[in-house]
Amino acid sequence: MRYYRLTPSRIALASAFAIVMAGILVTDHLGIDRLKLASAAPRTDTLTATFPICGNERRVTCVVDGDTFWLDRVKVRIADIDAPELSPPRCDAERAKGEAAKYRLQQLLNAGAFSLVSGIRDEDRYGRKLRTVTRKGRSIGETLVAEGLARRWDGARHPWCN
Repeated sequence: MRYYRLTPSRIALASAFAIVMAGILVTDHLGIDRLKLASAAPRTDTLTATFPICGNERRVTCVVDGDTFWLDRVKVRIADIDAPELSPPRCDAERAKGEAAKYRLQQLLNAGAFSLVSGIRDEDRYGRKLRTVTRKGRSIGETLVAEGLARRWDGARHPWCN
């Protein structure tokens, strides 16, 4: 039998594990699956707005780039995609694709009612709300991916320049 010395880091890890497991047991006991609730697309799309392209003025509701927009003074990062950077782009190809993604996102957001779906994380390290944007249960981000204007988000940025 092997014995481990209790260190503060091991105690913290064990405590965190116990809290997570207690949450799972309570969730199972109540018959609620929080991850499914957080990631389920709403049955009815209720959000609508008119999205111009963001300029230098105060940002209220506008599109920043292919994966970021403002809605009612809240900055939203589309959680399921990564679009080419515009501030600053690393090459002309990234700039061109980034501009195309920005204008296409504007079209998609202005095309009718949509929903914002929360995931596991509420915000990114920049304070942007992380949301999947859906319309009729389909991801708008997936539309951008299918059109070659974005990539599925895998947790890391990848270069758009060759």
